[in-house]
Amino acid sequence: MVALVQPPQAEFELASAAEVFGLDRPGLPSRYGFTVCTERPGIVPTKTGCALSVNEGLEAMAEADTVLVPAWAPKDSPASPAVLAAVRAAHDRGARMVAICTGAFLLAEAGLLDGRRATTHWRYAAEFASRYPAVEVDADALYVDLGDIATSAGTAAGIDLCLHLVRSDHGAALASRIARHMVMPPHREGGQRQYAVEPVEEPSESLGAVLEWASEHLHEPLTVEDLAAQGRMSARTLARRFDEQLGTSPGKWLLSQRISAAQALLEDTDLPIESIAGRVGLSSALNLRRRFRDRLGTTPAAYRRAFGREAVRAG
Repeated sequence: MVALVQPPQAEFELASAAEVFGLDRPGLPSRYGFTVCTERPGIVPTKTGCALSVNEGLEAMAEADTVLVPAWAPKDSPASPAVLAAVRAAHDRGARMVAICTGAFLLAEAGLLDGRRATTHWRYAAEFASRYPAVEVDADALYVDLGDIATSAGTAAGIDLCLHLVRSDHGAALASRIARHMVMPPHREGGQRQYAVEPVEEPSESLGAVLEWASEHLHEPLTVEDLAAQGRMSARTLARRFDEQLGTSPGKWLLSQRISAAQALLEDTDLPIESIAGRVGLSSALNLRRRFRDRLGTTPAAYRRAFGREAVRAG
């Protein structure tokens, strides 16, 4: 993986990607090589006045399987012909292109997003749509993954996208372990809305305790009413707070947690599919298969063959 930076570089977006993809952690396999490059190697200023020393030039992108643009500044100035050519060449030969926050502006300028769906920080979504009318801008999404191209909203949503890519590449268990090392909250789906709501006079009470309780009781046939009772509120109030704080509904969040738990069990255990379905509260192997296919486009058995213990040992 190669991260393409440009002065003045936003440190958080770059650091987020490096934290997920570039660190060797005790007890965890290192699955990615991580390199930083820039058009003119040397000292690259950052937005906060620090400086990066980058030794690699654009040629580092020539063999990368993933090219990541961790924000792009100044987004209002045209990218150089050399940068645009390198970005297009990487995509043309099959590299996955990933943009965090304003990094989407560079991919759009290169023409890679024409006729396709993408997102960026909500603050810049209207400008993005106006400047690149051929792009289908999803201003609400945390991230959009099209397979060959992935884009995310700003700051913390970049971490969500990076962890999502680890999940896609190497399974939910590794992504969850990295998240735990980073002291990150549970996985957020890309379709959840960005937190761009207007402030209210009295902020809603955090759902943290309810989410933690539900995560520990996934094996039970939980309902929205059960979550509401645990939070000592009505189902309507619970739904409103989920929408405000997570940008999704209680039912969708609960299903997402069940699927994630099933993924981890498929990777880390040899339990039968029926047993896994019971442990994550999906009642039957048939229901688990249906939900799995709807959410991930594959079956539990195929997922285990790709990411289970045997696949890890073979890899």
